Amino acid sequence: MPSAVSLIHTQNLSSSAQYAYASTAPSNARLIFLAGSCPLNLDGSTAGIGDYAAQAAKCIENMNIALAEAGASITDVISTRVLVASSSQKDLVCAWNVVREAFGTHAAPSALLGITVLGYDHQLVEIEAVAAVID
Repeated sequence: MPSAVSLIHTQNLSSSAQYAYASTAPSNARLIFLAGSCPLNLDGSTAGIGDYAAQAAKCIENMNIALAEAGASITDVISTRVLVASSSQKDLVCAWNVVREAFGTHAAPSALLGITVLGYDHQLVEIEAVAAVID
């Protein structure tokens, strides 16, 4: 099935960004709004305590499960927001590298934010996403 998502790249903005600057979906697409994907195990415990990369990987794993339940996949994601509980750029980049690798060539528009705290004990990373599919 062809993707409903069109990623928009431009030479009129910096080429150093590792993601599209915008994305679109046709008017007949069904939008899927995912809750923030957290690094939670099935039993509710936090995975990868103290490890930004491990938590980002668990967030991606959980996001893929939620996408599949909604009839979508990672290539249907139209935008993301990656939240990292740190004021260190190194920690943000550590989490971002995991997210970026998971998306591969589907470099959806994204925001990477350092914040003070997230909702679960020991939580360091959360990923919000919106996807679009044509049924």
